[in-house]
Amino acid sequence: MGFWESYKRFPVIYKILIGFILGIIAGIVVGPSIAAIKPLGDLLIRLLKMIVAPIVLFSLVVGAASIAPSKLGKIGVKIIIYYLFTSAVAVIIGIFMARIFSVGTGISLGGAQKQIAVKSPPSVVSVLLNIIPTNPFAALTEGKVLQIIFFAIVLGIALTYLMNSKNERLRKAGEVTYRVFDGLAEAMYKIVRGILEYMPIGVFALIGYVIAMYGPKVLGPLAIAVVALYVGLFIHIFVTYGGFLAAFRLNIIKFLRGAKEAMLTAFVTRSSSGTLPVTMRVAEENLGIKRTVFAFTLPLGATINMDGTAMYQAIATFFIANALGIHLTLGQQLLIVLTAVLASIGTAGVPGAGLIMLAMVLQSVGLPLTNPNVALAYSMIAGIDVILDMGRTMVNVTGDLVGTSIVAKTEGELDESKWK
Repeated sequence: MGFWESYKRFPVIYKILIGFILGIIAGIVVGPSIAAIKPLGDLLIRLLKMIVAPIVLFSLVVGAASIAPSKLGKIGVKIIIYYLFTSAVAVIIGIFMARIFSVGTGISLGGAQKQIAVKSPPSVVSVLLNIIPTNPFAALTEGKVLQIIFFAIVLGIALTYLMNSKNERLRKAGEVTYRVFDGLAEAMYKIVRGILEYMPIGVFALIGYVIAMYGPKVLGPLAIAVVALYVGLFIHIFVTYGGFLAAFRLNIIKFLRGAKEAMLTAFVTRSSSGTLPVTMRVAEENLGIKRTVFAFTLPLGATINMDGTAMYQAIATFFIANALGIHLTLGQQLLIVLTAVLASIGTAGVPGAGLIMLAMVLQSVGLPLTNPNVALAYSMIAGIDVILDMGRTMVNVTGDLVGTSIVAKTEGELDESKWK
């Protein structure tokens, strides 16, 4: 096996971590002259910006179109409301953790305040109206992420009705269009995987530059960010999920005992989609959930329910803002909640996908990756993403199982003898 084949087989997230560590060493040893390789990092940032708008559009259209109207009955409504609500709670917990731990403070990436104009937040009515694009194509070219999300979801729902139409012409048109978007979404995922393969080089260049310019003192705030996320994730499991289960007279400890195999698999693989076969088996064998429920709710959850990822995006956004000395207003914090929840719908259930969606959340609060200091702070988060990704993926899968258990209980499709 050649070097290139061996390189491709090695998990990309570990390669990013290695690039991060080597970048730290290079920054300390080489010093300011390492700025010569910074364009390699700038290339990474441009690639990430290139992919954000198309991947959000295509993946969300496919995600929204994959929910058949016939399944949007009681089970569909219940599970979607649960997924959206718990994702919003996860973001709010993330914001509180970010504020309590003051993530990102102490780094002080100089000059950011002059380069980023923080505007006064618009009114709530204005924010809600601005979600609806007057020109979807302009929204795509200008990177207006909330407008892209809105249009993608509406288009996906419209395609669903076309594909389920009794009119043969409309049904075929819907199916062909869906396959086109599905193919484009898969193509975007291929591009993302290619970008992730290059990411170790970009992270090496960017973090090396950060260390050379600002010193090793920046590593302490990164450790605090990791602690903030994991504390938030455990609160979400035991308080949010535990509270939901208790409200429906289900025991969190017995749930964790039954779900542990799926949770550990998600932690190790860092992939909600890859864990899905284990999650489905655990749901049936350990938790007593009938197939008529989990066959719909779990694949849907692996697609749109990303509580851990949503919380990560909130903490990472605060980390970057604080590192730049930017105070996020209440309006911007509300935008984080809204964008992170909607972005979690379009996050692919594969390792590292949260990094791509983070770029979208940053854009929504006025922290674009085109700003060099934002890019530097982003590269720091990317360097420790392997540690963050394990915990957030575990929570993503845990949330799917909790919601499925609750819906099964309300539908009389839960064998409660498995919980004794």
